[in-house]
Amino acid sequence: LVAGLDEPTTGKILLGGKDITDSKPHERPINTVFQSYALFPHMSVLENVAFGLRQRKVADPLAKAQEALTLVQLQHLANRKPQQLSGGQQQRVALARALVNRPSLLLLDEPLGALDLKLRREMQIELKAIQVEVGLTFLHVTHDQEEAMDMADTVAVMNKGRIEQMGAPEALYDRPKTVFVSKFLGQSNLFVGEVVEENANAVSINVAGNKISVPKARAEKHSGKIAIGVRPEKANF
Repeated sequence: LVAGLDEPTTGKILLGGKDITDSKPHERPINTVFQSYALFPHMSVLENVAFGLRQRKVADPLAKAQEALTLVQLQHLANRKPQQLSGGQQQRVALARALVNRPSLLLLDEPLGALDLKLRREMQIELKAIQVEVGLTFLHVTHDQEEAMDMADTVAVMNKGRIEQMGAPEALYDRPKTVFVSKFLGQSNLFVGEVVEENANAVSINVAGNKISVPKARAEKHSGKIAIGVRPEKANF
């Protein structure tokens, strides 16, 4: 929807306050980094990065492409072909090709999914550093909860196409508003029961004859059937 590859049935898509709902994909100041890299095998690394600039007839495309390769620390491999690079290096080329146009928004579609664990960790750090350096907004789609928690300033947990909860990573982990979010982010022991007592300070539920109480300030609901979650690392014995 954001890239313009599908049309929303309702609502609007705003970018920097501007309505881009009816704009065609090539008219949007948005670039995408794909999981599959999508590099041109017959072109050099430098030509791959400069491709979009040439299409837009930007002046001195090769110089700008070289700057983008320097940003991702691949300037020394400018004349190689993509098949001569490692998976991590190819991902950086794809990132440079997207960044060289200086889009208002960069979409990252599971960009680290094809990398091994060690390389994925390294790329997470590099992506975050590049994002801070260039000052662009990154919209990063991932199924890796740890990756989302490590990299994002704002996390949106989606369930069946709807946002269950959105906020800072630590807020979603410490104060999940739904059972789905609680289970999705980290481990949690859940106790479900009806509220049997409520006062100014606490909310209590009955679980198999046992009363479990939590501070009222940390409860999202104060009546009816609720779930109380306990993170393993929070338990004291």
